Amino acid sequence: MSLGLSCFAIFILLCLSAFFSGSETALTAASKARMAALAKEGNKRAIMVNTVRDKKDRMIGALLLGNNLVNIMASALATSVLIVLFGDAGVFYATIAMTLIVLICSEVLPKTYAFYHADGMAMTIAPVVNVLIKVLAPITEAVAWIVRGLLRLFGQDITQVNVGNNIEELRGAIEMHSGEDKEVQEQRAMLRSILDLADVEVEEIMIHRRNVMTIDLDQPSADIVQQVLESPYTRIPVWRDSADNIVGVIHAKALLREMQSEGGSVERIDVERLAADPWFIPNSTTLFDQLQAFRKRREHFALVVDEYGSLMGIITLEDILEEIVGDIDDEHDISVAGVRKQPNGTLLIDGTVTIRDLNREFDWNLPDEDYSTLAGLVLHEAQKIPEIGQVFNFYGFRFDIVRRHRNQITLVRMTPPKRKGEAA
Repeated sequence: MSLGLSCFAIFILLCLSAFFSGSETALTAASKARMAALAKEGNKRAIMVNTVRDKKDRMIGALLLGNNLVNIMASALATSVLIVLFGDAGVFYATIAMTLIVLICSEVLPKTYAFYHADGMAMTIAPVVNVLIKVLAPITEAVAWIVRGLLRLFGQDITQVNVGNNIEELRGAIEMHSGEDKEVQEQRAMLRSILDLADVEVEEIMIHRRNVMTIDLDQPSADIVQQVLESPYTRIPVWRDSADNIVGVIHAKALLREMQSEGGSVERIDVERLAADPWFIPNSTTLFDQLQAFRKRREHFALVVDEYGSLMGIITLEDILEEIVGDIDDEHDISVAGVRKQPNGTLLIDGTVTIRDLNREFDWNLPDEDYSTLAGLVLHEAQKIPEIGQVFNFYGFRFDIVRRHRNQITLVRMTPPKRKGEAA
């Protein structure tokens, strides 16, 4: 082979090496979500990318086989050419030259380009790689069989490898959606909340019974109507004899319609007859299950009870939706009720505020596995009922006990850790 032809052959082989290296990076780095979305829209190139990646073992085998084949052939040709020009020293020159050329032009350069243009490049080269996989299938299968056999000798079975949890993969992708902008933080919070619906129980976000407005049916009808009209709520539980004995839920619209039919006379209204049957759910119900139940029953309101049947609180469809999107009604900077930001950077927080709301609002990472409220966190970590004025430090935060009612912590001053870049 002439010197010129050998140099041209080396150039072609190096180009093929760059193709194999870039293809491997592009096909592995291309966005799975974007390819799936494009394939669903009928994009044939994206469908081909998914087809190739479904045969991952064969794809990697074919690309590595092709890459090693052309690299070795290019090095052998370069060595023969340089031996002719420089004698035995040509071996040394060929080693240095080919190492640099292959590293820069056939590895780093194509892989860097492929990494930053993964989606477009993957869709461009997928048809070629698919043909290559079919052509080299016998060889790659033989190599894979040998590799599996060698691994078994060392007690490794690659057919039993755990590929991981898709939910955790989604969580990782959400955390990669980083940024300090409020919009980005809100997007992260919403996506996290959607994934958490199946793990969070209604007990953690329900409105506690002490904050629930209820009405005694033994009162005169006029008094009941007056309370309903003055209430900001449209659905109100009603009870008889005992506040634990909920016998129905009165809807303000039903009451207004009855008033209209009675010509405005409230004395003749039978409130108990108008009340809808109460819907009781266990406190261990997950938000995902309860959301599905709301949709199935076409209801927006349920009463939460514990294992003994005692009323714990209420849960509404709005509560679950706000768990995902956040409080959409608050016009203030702090959207969590019961949180007041102080000029010195500290926060006065009611003990009943949930840890989930604080984590969502301030992008904190306080644990909430063993408790749901701020008061619960302090009690759990302090292992005692603290006195007013006591100070605790947990998870990098400072907790000052400001107010306590009997054994209940009602107000805490929290000092969050300094963020990076903030003055001490």
